[in-house]
Amino acid sequence: MSESLQLTRTQRDDLRTIAGMIVPASDEYKVPGADDPAIQADMLATLGRDAKLVTAALDHLARLAGQPLAELDPTKRDAVAQEFRKYGGAAAATLVRVVLQCYYRDDRVLTSLGLELRAPFPKGHVLPDGDWSLLDPVKARSGTLRRAP
Repeated sequence: MSESLQLTRTQRDDLRTIAGMIVPASDEYKVPGADDPAIQADMLATLGRDAKLVTAALDHLARLAGQPLAELDPTKRDAVAQEFRKYGGAAAATLVRVVLQCYYRDDRVLTSLGLELRAPFPKGHVLPDGDWSLLDPVKARSGTLRRAP
């Protein structure tokens, strides 16, 4: 994320607050909320190209709230979030996507879903080094030429 797009302390607090509203912690499933410090750190580290829209979303939330979202009482906070959800547009969609993608790549969440914490292939089938025989069917095909876009 570039220097000019660093989130302020208030924006980080609001991001944590809205993330916790989007995905609250669950004792039943033994998972943290999206406001967990490790998930928040992942969000801040990976904003990248989404930083402008996330910043716009957080600014929109603050304008609707009339103050930092994190400082509102829960009832008012929910009302602001509902209003934002209706009229937040692309910025709201991006904010939700960023929260969910970071949440669902957390090891604790993956474990709670019964997923293994490694790539699904080769699932215990170890391939000998240098054995490229799996590519034989591909190599046997004739070449295909396509026009580049």
